Amino acid sequence: MVDVEAEIRAARERGDLHAAATLALEAYGPELLGFLVSLLGDPDAADEAFAQLGEDLWRGLPGFEARSSARTWLYTLARHAAYRLVRGARVRNKYAAPASQISAVAEAVRTRTLPFLRTEARDGIARLRAALDPDDRALLVLRLDRNMSWTEVAAVLAPDEEPVRAAARLRKRFQLVKDRLRERARELGLVGERKDDG
Repeated sequence: MVDVEAEIRAARERGDLHAAATLALEAYGPELLGFLVSLLGDPDAADEAFAQLGEDLWRGLPGFEARSSARTWLYTLARHAAYRLVRGARVRNKYAAPASQISAVAEAVRTRTLPFLRTEARDGIARLRAALDPDDRALLVLRLDRNMSWTEVAAVLAPDEEPVRAAARLRKRFQLVKDRLRERARELGLVGERKDDG
């Protein structure tokens, strides 16, 4: 099995940023785009945030210090791109030419991934997730859909906090979100009553 993280690191260390960015987008692009669709609730907005993610990846790759996995770092970049898009304060890349070098890879990922996400999404779950706060949606996607450890989730959602404390806080928040979703699912008739509820 190919160790994508090692390949990305090796490409970066030899100064081949184009290869590192291409490897990162090919390996993690589909799941990142899915994360953005879940987070933003709109495939077109997710597409725009994904394009911003590609620019951010290219711009940030030379300074990436590998204190986390490339995957975790990319989720952080995706989350920031989505929030900047929502706030309407997109940061313009002053290095447009290099970003265009990886645009073909990003376009291929979007083309393969978006139709699948649109056809496989379940309406009831999508409505529940769309009603969540963006940070709660991100928490849900990272932990459940992407199977990230609590340390990785903390690195994405609370990078400035002490990791153990942030992970504990996010675990509690996760439980609250799950409880709210379960209750909401019952209200919408998506799940039945639990036997211990009555």
